[in-house]
Amino acid sequence: MLTHKQIWNAIDALAAKNKLSASGLAKQAGLDPTTFNKSKRGAPTGKLRWPSTESISKILAATGASLEEFVSLVSRDGGPRPPIRLVPLVGMAQAGSRGFFDDAGYPAGSGWDEIPFPELGDEHAYALEVTGDSMLPVYRDGDRIVVSPAANARRGDRVVVKTLAGEVMAKQLARLTAQRVDLKSLNPAYEDRSFALSEVAFIHRIIWASQ
Repeated sequence: MLTHKQIWNAIDALAAKNKLSASGLAKQAGLDPTTFNKSKRGAPTGKLRWPSTESISKILAATGASLEEFVSLVSRDGGPRPPIRLVPLVGMAQAGSRGFFDDAGYPAGSGWDEIPFPELGDEHAYALEVTGDSMLPVYRDGDRIVVSPAANARRGDRVVVKTLAGEVMAKQLARLTAQRVDLKSLNPAYEDRSFALSEVAFIHRIIWASQ
């Protein structure tokens, strides 16, 4: 499992590798310069604060580093490297076809590729490759999003939803009740969607975006 110290050490190491301070790295990635300050890494109460997956995705994009390079920096403090496993990958357009998910909403069948990713503690995690512009400006064509069926989806989270009709989409969860789910489009050019829960096969939370 990734530790709080390992993640922050990797961010510091990535900044140093690019001859930047932590604040300089944040600024280059288009984030608030204080995002990675030491004071942001823990609350006065002692509660640990973790960087968001979105902020990590942005610093990787800004520095041109791959997810694999970032993972290699995680163990720079001399600690053990986090375990890596192969995560199933399929194109977003393909995911709506029959045979890619079982009745429980988990990856199934033999049509999946695989990508290496740090162990998440969710054996059913999978990745989708974005196609088209319906998820701009959050996700671009060719981006890969990692999805965890085990993660609880809450209002405001970005999620992958599959309907019983076979439609697969990535949206922001606007509202979830016992009867309906309301979804906000990431691209304002596309309409928001709303479904009765009886029409939905699954709702899975997006936990990582790799660019």
